[in-house]
Order: sequence, then structure tokens, then C-alpha cells
Amino acid sequence: MASNFRNLEARALDLSSSINCIFGDNGNGKTNLLEIIHYLFEKKSFRKNTGFAQILSMDAEAPEIGIMALLEDDLSQYQCSAKIMGKETNWFFNGEKSKKKINGQIVFINPYDFYSFNNVPSERRDWFDNAFSKLDVLYKKNLSYYQKAIKQKNFLLGNKPNRFQEQVKALNSEIANYGKEIIEKRIELVKSLSPFISKIFKEIYAEEHELLIEIESDFQGLDKHEIFELLENNFEKECIIGKSNKGIHRDDYLLHFDGINSFEFCSLGQQKMSFLSLNFAYIELFRYKLSSYPIVLIDDVSGELDRRRWKNLVSFLEQRDFQVFITTANENFKKELKEIVGANLIYIENGMIKTIQ
Repeated sequence: MASNFRNLEARALDLSSSINCIFGDNGNGKTNLLEIIHYLFEKKSFRKNTGFAQILSMDAEAPEIGIMALLEDDLSQYQCSAKIMGKETNWFFNGEKSKKKINGQIVFINPYDFYSFNNVPSERRDWFDNAFSKLDVLYKKNLSYYQKAIKQKNFLLGNKPNRFQEQVKALNSEIANYGKEIIEKRIELVKSLSPFISKIFKEIYAEEHELLIEIESDFQGLDKHEIFELLENNFEKECIIGKSNKGIHRDDYLLHFDGINSFEFCSLGQQKMSFLSLNFAYIELFRYKLSSYPIVLIDDVSGELDRRRWKNLVSFLEQRDFQVFITTANENFKKELKEIVGANLIYIENGMIKTIQ
């Protein structure tokens, strides 16, 4: 239940532990419900550049948003709530104030993200870094240290204070150490992810294609000393441009579709299908690595699928043991989801929850 969150009415919902289908016409608030769930677990929106002013209801009588949920796992049941007031947010677990995050993971799938993923290397890096950080605590920690070191290095290269050369050299040593750990973990996780993606593609799209993920990096196979030497040899160039232009933060990922670069040579349809397959493959890898599924939020994927393929997707979801929230404005897709045993249907019109089945 949430109050003063965008256009949604404050109403308690009983949710299914399997499929929750949120339907209604476009622009009525379906995605807003997904956003509340994401906010509850991640303490932020999945929408970029979204602050308190954007999520606060226009009809709110006071500048305050409330979120409350009763959460269950195999071992326990507990209450979580939040009071969001501009820059200040208070979180409570079983009535007691807390700073920790909820013990759970969220995966948000938006088919429209495929465009930036396919066309902007930094978006691909962010997608994989976010995904891998959820799978490996050490990866997340090393990535954080690495990014802080790069930020400090860029400050020195841009401002060039006294004796900045020695400071940059010391940072290059840190960057090389963390970079070696990160690239090795990326290679390991990409290798683990690749077998799932072709299988998922075939299962949902009923087509036999080979999809393979590859890392494009200057640092594969190098030890930390060799990485350090590459960074040092690039020092003069970085001094001229005033920032770091070499490191694992510049790596890229390639998605090969039957041996060709999907980003450059595949049709838009193939790119969309590959991106969605990658997301579902990651969910399977998540379960394989952590022995549990994340909560999955899927925003209106039905528009990307014909009838045969959305039936395949419904079958795919039905066979998985994860809680999923999926929005759709497609009446035929809704009917398919309704056939799933235990599926919960939520109808939203102008922010009002009309029916719950």
C-alpha cells in the first residue's frame, strides 16, 4: 500500500507469490505500481532523473509519501514501511527505524531499454555492472573502489595540482589491482551467462539461434603489473585530454547473433528479442548463483510479441518459481495470464484499482 505516490490511490493489495498481472489502458498507472515495488526494495526509482517531486502525487495535501508492505519468505514474515519527505526518507522494519535494505533483489525488465543498450556502450556497461553486482558482493565492492580511484584520478588530471604525477601513479597501482579482479570476474560471469541466453531465446521465440556474449577489453589475460604498465604508458595522453581514457571502465560487451554483431547487423526485432532473452537469462543465472530467484518486474513486454510468442512467454513464466509483476494493455495477453493457476489480476484505471481477482 502507498499514499501520495504518483496517481495511484492508497489501497492495500493482496498479491500472488507467482504471477501478478497489472492491466489497463496506457497512461493509467500500471508502471507506477511496479515503481512502488522497486522503490521499496532499491530505495530509488527505476526511472532516470526521478526525484521526490516527480513521484509525489499532484493531489497530495502534504509533501509526504508513505509505503507499507507485509513481506514473507520461507522463514519469516515482517512489516516494512517508508516515509518519504523530500530529501529525507525514514525506513521501518516491524515498526523500528532502520537504515538497512530489504533482504531481496529486484530485476526490472523494460523492452524499450533495448535501444540505449544496443547503441550506447556506457549503457551496456551499466547494465552488466548492475547485474553482476547483484550476483557477487566482492565484484560490487571492487567496482566501487575502482570507480572512486578513477574519479580521484580524473580530478588530478583535470586540475594538475603540485606533484600530481606521483598521486596518479599511486592511483594507477590501485586501478590496476582492482581492474584485474573486476575483469576476471566479468569473464567468469559472462561465461556462466552465455549458455542460458540461447536456450531462453529458443524457449520464448521458438527459433533456433546461437547467442553469445563477449567482452571487448584491452586487459583480458593481463596481470596487475601489465595493466599498470599500460596505464603508465598512457599517462602523457591522459594529461593532454585531462581525464582517464584507458581502463576497464572503458570495456564493452558484444552480443553475437549467429556469429554476427547484433548491435550493428541485426534487425530491430532481433535486437529486441536478444535483449529480452538476455534479461531472462540473467534471472536464470541469478537463481543458479544464489539459489533463489529475484522478484521480477516486467513492463508491457506484450507489445514486442506476437500471439505465439506471448503464449510461449506465459508458459515460460508459469514454469518458473519466482514472483513476477507484469503490466499489459493487451487483452489477449491478459487472457493467457489469467489461465495460470494462482495468477492474480489487478485492473487500474486513472490510478484507481478497479478489480482484483
